[in-house]
Amino acid sequence: MDIGSGTGYPSDALSNFAPHPFVIDGVKCASMEGFLQSLKFSNPDMQIEVCKLVGKAAKFKGKKKKWYRTQTLYWQGTEIKRDSDEYQQLLDRAFDALGQNEGFQKALLATGNATLTHSIGKRKINETVLTVQEFVSRLYRLRNELNQNK
Repeated sequence: MDIGSGTGYPSDALSNFAPHPFVIDGVKCASMEGFLQSLKFSNPDMQIEVCKLVGKAAKFKGKKKKWYRTQTLYWQGTEIKRDSDEYQQLLDRAFDALGQNEGFQKALLATGNATLTHSIGKRKINETVLTVQEFVSRLYRLRNELNQNK
């Protein structure tokens, strides 16, 4: 099942563009895309604003940021290197928070035991804030946890 915003339910509901609100570290996010794009901004107030965005509005807000030149992202005023364990832990916390959203849970469970893919995603960590592997592996982990807690 290819995860993407124009692919039909449930895969479109698992897209980072989908409007699934969650809270991480006290910051309200309207979508995973809003959260991910916010990481490109060093100003914590700007991050909070970007976290409120959904879909293409979020994507285009962060599109011109040249974070990849230094491989540095930010969360709440702290620099985080893209290839660090700290960054992976932040992604885990964000997906764990997203995993509390009932609409997201419902969509994830609706995938059954389908193989999840993300054909439009990038694979190299120096080119994207979330690789295909980082994304899909977290979806699998959350789906397994939901199935265990049924």
